[in-house]
Amino acid sequence: MHDDDFPVKKSEAEWRTSLPPEAHHVLREHGTERAGTSPLNAERRPGTFACAGCGAPLFGAETKFDSGTGWPSFFAPLAGAVGTSTDRRHFMTRTEVHCARCGGHLGHVFPDGPAPTGLRYCLNGVALRFEPAPGGAVKTAGETPR
Repeated sequence: MHDDDFPVKKSEAEWRTSLPPEAHHVLREHGTERAGTSPLNAERRPGTFACAGCGAPLFGAETKFDSGTGWPSFFAPLAGAVGTSTDRRHFMTRTEVHCARCGGHLGHVFPDGPAPTGLRYCLNGVALRFEPAPGGAVKTAGETPR
């Protein structure tokens, strides 16, 4: 996977100046944020989770669930929003998830998620930004949004 494979193209210098250091480390250097540190873990409002690198919409809030891992988790991306590749770093094989528009590393997908997909997209919160739906009310567990 090369940066030339994606519609959004920036030089390394442009990425460094457009992203905070933590986001750059994850999105461009395939880093991982510490579990339990993302404020997005507690996000419950209706809306969309977008790429922090390019703003592309990635996941609808209705697909977010608490996986107990300490990272924001989702069971399905928006159509065409993400791509995957094989990650053989750290002496294991995993499926990496990246933004289909800029190629930014988001996290990994595992086959242990809830219905209806059985998938768990385990993502770095620093690689995402949340865009609340207009007029969206906060929902709590077991409550239908108003």
